[in-house]
Amino acid sequence: MNLQIKEDYIPGTQLLREKMGGITGLEFLSKIFFITDGVMLTQIREISGIDGSTLQNWTKRGWVENSKLKKYNINQVAHILIINMLRSCMQLDKISSLIQYINGSVNDRDDDIIEDSVLYDYICRILDKLMTYDVCSIGSIRNTIDEVTSDYTESIAGSRVRLTNALEIIVVAYYASLIKKHSDSLLENLFGRA
Repeated sequence: MNLQIKEDYIPGTQLLREKMGGITGLEFLSKIFFITDGVMLTQIREISGIDGSTLQNWTKRGWVENSKLKKYNINQVAHILIINMLRSCMQLDKISSLIQYINGSVNDRDDDIIEDSVLYDYICRILDKLMTYDVCSIGSIRNTIDEVTSDYTESIAGSRVRLTNALEIIVVAYYASLIKKHSDSLLENLFGRA
């Protein structure tokens, strides 16, 4: 499978990369949290386009950790952005299962194999690299995952394999969402001309 799709938005957000200076991942999250230790629900809505009732529903279902004093920390925001970037191409319960496969219970940090902010950074760095390739294949996705996660240190035996498996699913699913968006745009243009 050969893919060459570019994305103008920071993954999981409604913010244009260009307007944010081309940054993504942890650099983007650090910019958001530069002067604060938490963001409010209204700020998450501005960043991601997720309305408050959707986020409350995700929290009620146990897919997102409750905010502390109505503020979300960097890892909670990263977690929300990961869900948001996948929800157009995966069912929410499958996204939740995938994230649990990586980090266990959303409310228990002791079973995590990676911080959500670092996971989001890996995802963005992988996507950024892949989007520079003229042709993107499954092999190049796997190689890029290995390259980007080369600094990862296992906290639990077998966690590298879990992380790699999950990242491949996330990246392929995200590409599928971009292809679907492109297809929808082509279809709209076709019927718009008729």
